[in-house]
Amino acid sequence: MPRATLPDAARRTVLRQLGSTLGLAALGTPALAQEKVYNFSPVNQASIPLMASYWNPIIAYVSEKSGVKLALKLGRTSADTTSYVLAQEVDFVFSNHLFSPEREQLGWRVFGRRQTPPIHGQIIVPADSPIRELAQLEGKDVAFPGPEALVAYKFPYAQLLSRKINVRVVFGGNMDGALTQLYSGKVAACGVNSQLAESHARRESKAYRVLWSSDALHDLALMASARVPDKDMQAVARAFVNMHKDPRGLAILEQGSQALGLSGEAHFIASDGSEYAAYRRFYQSAPAPLR
Repeated sequence: MPRATLPDAARRTVLRQLGSTLGLAALGTPALAQEKVYNFSPVNQASIPLMASYWNPIIAYVSEKSGVKLALKLGRTSADTTSYVLAQEVDFVFSNHLFSPEREQLGWRVFGRRQTPPIHGQIIVPADSPIRELAQLEGKDVAFPGPEALVAYKFPYAQLLSRKINVRVVFGGNMDGALTQLYSGKVAACGVNSQLAESHARRESKAYRVLWSSDALHDLALMASARVPDKDMQAVARAFVNMHKDPRGLAILEQGSQALGLSGEAHFIASDGSEYAAYRRFYQSAPAPLR
């Protein structure tokens, strides 16, 4: 069957139209490619659905106000999320996992923190537990969020090691996972971040007893990678710090705090990183396995 052909004039018209379309597409491509999206990874302090419900509205607001596009990137566990950071797959973090001497060499910059009451590393048991002192944990299972959890694992476990109390370490993946094991009776005690233990107890109507508590510490830090241009970091910092001053931003913070079980005044303030001296000092005397 003979192949259909267009008359020369019609063919030239079609080619001109196709060329114009391709030209417009080519002009549009660089503009799309230039829109940089930065990954933001907060440490997994609760279940992934709770984390997403808290952070997604916040980073949407910060992206809008700063003009710097952020996208939430969460791992299955806190250790997974920190592995993204160390693999340079993340540009902004909410974390306290980067204050060891080795990790400080990576060049992460503190620009803010969440303003909350002081937090503590603690070792807790259910309120009805017969255990009254740390020595009674000898040989028992103790849950922790994960090996990267500085306040909830490294501080409490260092205390147990310093007292030569041998326990079987069980990782729950995040704070909620570890606390679920505690209240279900699968473990005898739990290493916790006091803020997260309190918020979990409010959400789930649980009661517990504190066996040991660390000195007061500041909440986690907002940090930017050395790869992020200073102008973008400053724009993001301003959006976080001013969020509670805007009625819409304040409403987002209050709604997120309620869902996560945080105190109502939780918001973000500027920081130069000096408040995290206690975290840095920990590594100077911490047992070798915890550094």
